[in-house]
Amino acid sequence: RGREFLMKDNYSFDIDKALADLRELDEDVRLGPSTGSIVEAAAARGIPWRRLTKGSLVQFGWGSKQRRIWAAEVDSTSAVAESIAQDKDLCKRLLASAGVPVPIGRPVTDLEDAWQVACEIGVPVVLKPQDGNQGKGVTVNVVDKDHMAIAFKAAAEIGTVMVEKYLPGADFRLLVVGDKLVAAARRDPPHVIGDGVHTVRELVDKVNSDPRRGDGHATSLTKIRFDDIAIARLDLQGFKPDSVPEKGCRVILRNNANLSTGGTATDVTDDVHPEVAARVIAAAQTVGLDICGVDVMCESVHRPLEDQNGGVVEVNAAPGLRMHLSPSFGKGRNVGEAVASHLYKSGDNGRIPVVAVTGTNGKTTTARLTAHLIATSGLRVGMTNTDGVYVNGRQIDSGDCSGPKSARNVLMHPDVDAAVFETARGGVLREGLGFDRCQVAVVTNLGAGDHLGLNYITTVEELAVLKRVIVMNVAETGYAVLNAADPIVAAMAPKCSGQVIFFAREVQHPLLTAHRAQGKRTVSVDGDAIVAVEGSWRESIPLRDVPITRNGTIGFQVENVMASVAAAWAVGLDWDTIRNGLASFANDADNAPGRFNVMDYRGATVIADYGHNPDAMRALVSAVEAMPAKRRSVVISGAGDRRDEDIREQTAILGEAFDDIILFQDACQRG
Repeated sequence: RGREFLMKDNYSFDIDKALADLRELDEDVRLGPSTGSIVEAAAARGIPWRRLTKGSLVQFGWGSKQRRIWAAEVDSTSAVAESIAQDKDLCKRLLASAGVPVPIGRPVTDLEDAWQVACEIGVPVVLKPQDGNQGKGVTVNVVDKDHMAIAFKAAAEIGTVMVEKYLPGADFRLLVVGDKLVAAARRDPPHVIGDGVHTVRELVDKVNSDPRRGDGHATSLTKIRFDDIAIARLDLQGFKPDSVPEKGCRVILRNNANLSTGGTATDVTDDVHPEVAARVIAAAQTVGLDICGVDVMCESVHRPLEDQNGGVVEVNAAPGLRMHLSPSFGKGRNVGEAVASHLYKSGDNGRIPVVAVTGTNGKTTTARLTAHLIATSGLRVGMTNTDGVYVNGRQIDSGDCSGPKSARNVLMHPDVDAAVFETARGGVLREGLGFDRCQVAVVTNLGAGDHLGLNYITTVEELAVLKRVIVMNVAETGYAVLNAADPIVAAMAPKCSGQVIFFAREVQHPLLTAHRAQGKRTVSVDGDAIVAVEGSWRESIPLRDVPITRNGTIGFQVENVMASVAAAWAVGLDWDTIRNGLASFANDADNAPGRFNVMDYRGATVIADYGHNPDAMRALVSAVEAMPAKRRSVVISGAGDRRDEDIREQTAILGEAFDDIILFQDACQRG
């Protein structure tokens, strides 16, 4: 209620200034009306988007399906076409050659040259910058040399001045997107209506007090400017700023009708004659603009331009959409949807397949194998994991890249047709996910957990709440791939808005049996083969054809393969591709460094593994015991960001299984 509040210690708070600062910040930071309308339309269609700068540069879609806009300009807009549109004289000559009606005139060198052109073509004339926009420096209906001097000065401040024949009638803006006319508006110059009481200046102040009018583009209308151009226009009508117009008298403050100078807009989309639409579409295509604002001067859009001495006066790249979205009068048009439909045809949401992988153990191997299977189908795959970022087989970053920043970088890469993301807990806690939803979410296992005691997560149940985030973000048409043998993982199924594929080594696991009975997908081991079942359909892959499992003897690798097969199935790969991918995936230091890499050295079998929690150690011991040996030795190093009790348990598990034990203190990146 009050404008100033007194706070303790006699500190006063100016709420008016604070609100003004916030409005200014909003104007600077938020998306403008044109960009915002396109983003809203894209979001409504499920197209993902990301703002690339603090300005109006926005990316839609992911990877190879990405498109970009800059306000109402799209990435397919030709720089040549934009330059042509900017050069008013060149543009006009090209339009005339294509049979589009345009006003006669030319660029001038000085005021005398301008007046000479006016005399040649006849007054009234229009003065405008040859290279301008938003109506800046434009003065219309110039009839004498004094008025021309003011108009010339205004245009010359921006660039080379052009003089053109003034076309009588109203100012219309027609919006062309692609090969269609999608909206049209009549623009009226800023004006006030006399009441016989108030001066012109007071009437302008009264109009500007309308809450719909603001200083920028945050509102549907812009405040009327009261400057030298406005005063000159008043003078032509016999008024001064302090004059009191009669009641009902229409006083024009500017002859150009741009919204940015205080004009108003009335929607006339439904009134446009087909011949008028054809001419403006021809104008846009002649210049080469796929989103184009065509300015037309004519008496009415109900009749062809040729029948009324009308014409196209300008063609604009990156046109403002505000007048069509929320016109001062008439029906608003969803022009943002027209632009979104131009970028993406019906049924295309700009998404590529995204597989997110999380769990306690097996994440990296599952992510690498899944990426390999998808790449076998011929798609270019982007992958993130704890070793780095890979695009189409080439490593483009190194280090622990299992967070959302790396995922976003992959989704921005133009050579990515599908993406596989290892999704670690740390990144999710810091920033969430690098995507809004995924086609497939894989949870390998949770077991006894890992990293417990960090970030206030002390139990497996608390860890599950975090890990299931990817399951909760599966698309309705997607799948969650869940380990049925891990009760906490299996319990995530109700959180999935899509469907679920359960996997487990035991083919008769009760959860798998119930899932199959409902005709749903499962993956398990039956005898010496991995089997995928859906209803009465069944597919089998012998374990001898999957080198990573060493004929099925490495149990945890069998589980990783089942998870990867289920993910590939969920993405839609055919089974020949899946078989070929499994057969060609070698578990070596190149494909999966530190993930049970088996090497021969001087008659000994050497294994390198990155396992760093008790469950991983048990799986490692189980795999090693299945391999023949006279003596088994182990070198142990531990990650420093684990609880003492976890490190003790890991060491005890290994101590019982090996004959020789060497403790090695490493300069570990984890402390």
